[in-house]
Amino acid sequence: MKKNSIKRLSFKISAVTLFMLPLAKADAQTAANDAKMNAFVTSLMKKMTIDEKIGQLNLVTGGMAITGSVTNNGIDKGIVSGSIGGIFGLYGADNVRKAQDEAVKKTRLHIPLIFGLDVIHGHRTIFPIPLGMSATWDMDLIQNSAKIAAKEATAEGLNWVFSPMVDIARDARWGRISEGSGEDPYLGGKIAAAMVKGYQGTSMKNADAVMACVKHFALYGGAEAGREYNTVDMSRIRMYQDYLPPYKAALDAGAGSFMSSFNTVDGVPATANKWLLTDLLRKEWGFKGFVVSDYTAVNEVSNHGLGDLQTVSALSLKAGLDMDMVGEGFLTTLKKSLQQGKVTQAKIDLACRRVLEAKYKLGLFDNPYKSIDAEREKRDVFTEENRKAARIAAEHSFVLLKNTNQVLPLKKSGGSIALVGPLADNKRDMLGTWVIAGEWEKSISVMEGIKHIVGDNVKINYAKGSNITDDTTFMKRLNFGPDMVSLDSRSPEDMMDEAVKAAKKSDIIVAVVGESQSMSGESSSRSDIDIPESQKNMLKALAKTGKPMVIVLFNGRPLSLTWENENAAAILDVWAPGTEAGNAIGEVLFGNYNPSGKITATFPRSVGQIPIYYNHKNTGRPYTDGPTKFKSNYLDISNDPLYPFGYGLSYTTFNYSSIKLSKTKLKGNETLKATVTVTNTGKYAGEETVQLYIGDPVASISRSVKELKGFSKVILQPGQQKEVSFNITPELLKFYNTQLKYDWEPGEFTIEVGTNSYDTQSVKIQWMK
Repeated sequence: MKKNSIKRLSFKISAVTLFMLPLAKADAQTAANDAKMNAFVTSLMKKMTIDEKIGQLNLVTGGMAITGSVTNNGIDKGIVSGSIGGIFGLYGADNVRKAQDEAVKKTRLHIPLIFGLDVIHGHRTIFPIPLGMSATWDMDLIQNSAKIAAKEATAEGLNWVFSPMVDIARDARWGRISEGSGEDPYLGGKIAAAMVKGYQGTSMKNADAVMACVKHFALYGGAEAGREYNTVDMSRIRMYQDYLPPYKAALDAGAGSFMSSFNTVDGVPATANKWLLTDLLRKEWGFKGFVVSDYTAVNEVSNHGLGDLQTVSALSLKAGLDMDMVGEGFLTTLKKSLQQGKVTQAKIDLACRRVLEAKYKLGLFDNPYKSIDAEREKRDVFTEENRKAARIAAEHSFVLLKNTNQVLPLKKSGGSIALVGPLADNKRDMLGTWVIAGEWEKSISVMEGIKHIVGDNVKINYAKGSNITDDTTFMKRLNFGPDMVSLDSRSPEDMMDEAVKAAKKSDIIVAVVGESQSMSGESSSRSDIDIPESQKNMLKALAKTGKPMVIVLFNGRPLSLTWENENAAAILDVWAPGTEAGNAIGEVLFGNYNPSGKITATFPRSVGQIPIYYNHKNTGRPYTDGPTKFKSNYLDISNDPLYPFGYGLSYTTFNYSSIKLSKTKLKGNETLKATVTVTNTGKYAGEETVQLYIGDPVASISRSVKELKGFSKVILQPGQQKEVSFNITPELLKFYNTQLKYDWEPGEFTIEVGTNSYDTQSVKIQWMK
């Protein structure tokens, strides 16, 4: 070898060594921290009795967040006796300090409590529901929303949040589709990681960081018939390919805890499923944190038919569950099971160790009061800065579903608007589902938001027009809290007449309609996903006036909007926008912000199409449009959705050039660069989310017709163009085969780029190994 070659080789080795030094240093520091934690926890556990260890596995509710028929009594006594490891549903600096005082001052070993809450889309300042947040396709914005939620939650004493919910959902009937990020595993994984990073920050020991709890593990979004708490049954390939990736992404982002789901997995309830909680989560994926059950999920294993409370508690512990939420099965039966040889001391110790490690990672042994600060509670909660962030997030979450003849944006001066609908002058339903600490009285109504924009420059003719629903039986089910939905004292006919009169004397109709707060979320499955009949009757009456009608749609799920799509001039989907709902809606309706959201769950034409999702597989007799028999078609409607995954319009228009490829034949670990030029061809500045899909038409198993594998959001001024490039490696070609091996196979692939999952252009490539 020549001398200069040796020098070059030495330089390369030195460069690699220099690059690896920070990694080696970080690994060494992690190992040292782990050793210190292990020594501390081991020393503590040597002092603990079996009752104290089991007590650490007991999570109780303080009564401020109840989602079942069971609550906990005698909490103060339980804390002092050492039989409680954590409390959820208790917040506020004074409340949390009192409980923590009981734990660290009156117990034998002074072990601090962990305090958790369902902080789903904000704590006091409420952001759009997660399904709406996912429509932003903006990971920085999503991460910041979690960071703000953590800052507010910790200011009120919390250090653990039951979020993110990362369940893939393809059935709009399921109420909790509102709480997740839609139907796609790739996008869902990106959002899951962003949320975990936002909550946990750079260190969970920081005063403004919380521990994330990823839920619901696993497959909860696949509940049969879209019915809450129902059975889930699917192949392992579907699990690994479509439903598990977001959980793994959250784990890889460093999530400190997981929550087991209510459903069965392979016939075994998740809470007592050893394959799920131990073999997959811990052994295959390497999870080091702890697993908590959902609300009384241990007790409910009995309803699945696996035995009495003592039996199912033992099964759950042995499966890998560490903490029992509310049901107290662990607390009341594990000692007896230990004495009878049904569980081992080692299993109890392992669960206790994981809970104590979580408290250590949060810094609670160093400072049990680290997040309890009355001054921060005044300074960091519901600030103007936080509200501004919530408004911006809401604006970015809105999806323009239709806009005939550019009826939107509306003019800011002159003319008149008929503002109608039960959600038009409404504060309570602005926040959406899962807002335990949110104060709806402080939210901004649509009426207020519009007036903030136009003042007296536009005449507003308001009419409520209809109730949320006229069905009193349905109303009773919606009112699990006081007066969540109510009937107006006037008759439906009188209300509708008032709306029609307002429309007739106005230039345009803005109808604010859809689902109320309690119509989506947990235990809010619907068999009919239309806009409620009372509101649809009002819309039909308004349509007869001939005035152009803009629908502002509130919803926690995809709705079937066939009539609305045919009869409204414009439809703006605002989901449940949160605290700043009205201000954000006003900004978008009047063009101060150009909507850029893209839906992340397919909207069906009819509930009969459910489940419907873009990345389906082909059949042996693929769908063809039209009345063709003996194909995989419906007789009465098209297979196509009303609005496909990734769909969303803008006040401007975008033109895509043809796809340019760096090469069309590749081999091995080469990188393919796919580029399109996007041009803003309209009159407004706007944002476009460019989407990359890859298809694998010939493989060892039947593959999805296409899969999302990349996206990029660009901002363009009128007339401006930008190149958008995607670097594609074999990693994006991988899938799970029948042996559950994650790999790619050589052959032909289709590369698709476009504005949504349907409107794409495609090119073919060959990629060999």
